[in-house]
Amino acid sequence: MPEFTDVCAASEVPPGGAKRVQVKGKDLAVFNTPAGFYAIDNSCSHKGGPLCDGLLEGSIVMCPLHAWTYDIRTGESVSPPGQKQASYKVKVEGGRVFVEV
Repeated sequence: MPEFTDVCAASEVPPGGAKRVQVKGKDLAVFNTPAGFYAIDNSCSHKGGPLCDGLLEGSIVMCPLHAWTYDIRTGESVSPPGQKQASYKVKVEGGRVFVEV
């Protein structure tokens, strides 16, 4: 059963940036945007590039290896279409980031 797990302090994820976290054996990228925090699988479905190191513009992250792009709110690929990263619910409480895995 999924449950929220404390993954880091909110201050560890810079505004407009990301942080790599490990949760229950999963490698995730946590993003901090003006609209809130989001989490998706960190490894790009194309060649495994680390999405936490990608360029984030709004809600779209670009893989640093081959420029595939994903919507961090849903995990859906923007370019090319038809791919998907798992996405996870995130909440921030008491200055801590929690991800539901």
